Amino acid sequence: MTSKSPPATPKIYGWCPGALRPMMSGDGLVVRIRAPLGRLSQRQAEAIAALSRQYGNGLIDLSARANLQLRGISAETHDAVIAGLKALGLLDQDAATESRRNILLTPFWQEDNLSHEIACRLERALLAAKDLQLPGKFGFVVDTGAAPLLQNCAADIRIERSGAEILLVADGAQLGLPVTVETAADRAIDLARWFLDQGGASKGRGRMQALLSRRAAPIAHSSPRSSSAPQPALGNTADGQLVGLEFGQITAKTFAALAKIGPLRLTPWRALLVEGARDIAPLPGVILDATDPRLQVRACTGAPGCLQALSATRDLARDLAPFVPKGQTLHISGCAKGCAHPGSAPLTLTATAADTFDLIHHGRASDHPLRETLSASALRTAPQILTEGC
Repeated sequence: MTSKSPPATPKIYGWCPGALRPMMSGDGLVVRIRAPLGRLSQRQAEAIAALSRQYGNGLIDLSARANLQLRGISAETHDAVIAGLKALGLLDQDAATESRRNILLTPFWQEDNLSHEIACRLERALLAAKDLQLPGKFGFVVDTGAAPLLQNCAADIRIERSGAEILLVADGAQLGLPVTVETAADRAIDLARWFLDQGGASKGRGRMQALLSRRAAPIAHSSPRSSSAPQPALGNTADGQLVGLEFGQITAKTFAALAKIGPLRLTPWRALLVEGARDIAPLPGVILDATDPRLQVRACTGAPGCLQALSATRDLARDLAPFVPKGQTLHISGCAKGCAHPGSAPLTLTATAADTFDLIHHGRASDHPLRETLSASALRTAPQILTEGC
């Protein structure tokens, strides 16, 4: 291995952007929209696309928590974006309320079914709990369809299906507390308060899984969880067509084109569910084929869009996607934070300088590399480097 100076440690913010509390990035402010129930009407979606074109750089991200992010917003145009979101009914009362209302709902809910009712109750409970000061990344999942679909999505408190039961689960535990549609929201708030009482948010940061690595979940949590169902494949579903977004990003023009077809449901799989749609025609940046190799690659914004990134990522991701072995995942990260895929991946490339990467097998972006200082050109010329030694 070639010796080299370690790259600068990336800055850890410890919170996620919102609309009222945006985050500065390399291409301007990132303004995150937390759509209620993860759904946008056609009017809302078309108006968001217009805001992106008028006040941003025309790029929209879909996050792993099923939130939209408008990119390239300037400090001067932020107020206009806020006014637009308020007119659309997509703005919270204040930044604290916005941060607390961090709910990921299964996209396959139906009006007034169990998932929908629990999510609505939980949202109301969180809005009312004004004294609940949770860490900025602390989140909830409502996943009570026929089988849990969101167990691999980041969250701290889960309300999920387990056979005939609905369980409240502290993330990191294999047992949960049986709840009903009437009690689920209140018990979730109780569990959030327990997390704080147990010292889970030292200095304002912390996650439930880290707390459970030090102590057990509450003793009443004694019912076993069910295993997760597979992630749904792209294509037609009972609710509409599920379409992928290349590396979780879409242009405002294409977003508006999808909105003309039907209301949009946001998913944590870098995909949109277009309600009522069937056999959507090809659109730039939209993935319709469930076997498209780009679906096996996770790539962050990279440089210059992200201030933390040491290299561009997405052009390399496109070039390497066809060489990722079937069933495996390649994660290309602009820095050691690994935002696009915080967990372990079979193959990871972590940028250490411009167009220079370390290769990690079966690890996170911050783990010790198998090979160091690989140039982007070398990886393109000899993509078999990725899997040598596997």
